[in-house]
Amino acid sequence: MKGSDVSKEKPSKKNTSLRLESNMLKALKIRAIEEDSSVQVILERLVEEYLNTPGKQKKSKK
Repeated sequence: MKGSDVSKEKPSKKNTSLRLESNMLKALKIRAIEEDSSVQVILERLVEEYLNTPGKQKKSKK
């Protein structure tokens, strides 16, 4: 997926789970409500931005 634009791929969603500190999740939920959004939409946007940002170049072994 290196250099790919995730938003252009066929939309199909899978479930996943993750662990967040309880205070972080609470703040995220509050922010989602304030922005009339959802935790899912916020996380999808953040992951998409992250994946569309060029990563570090791997150092070659000499």
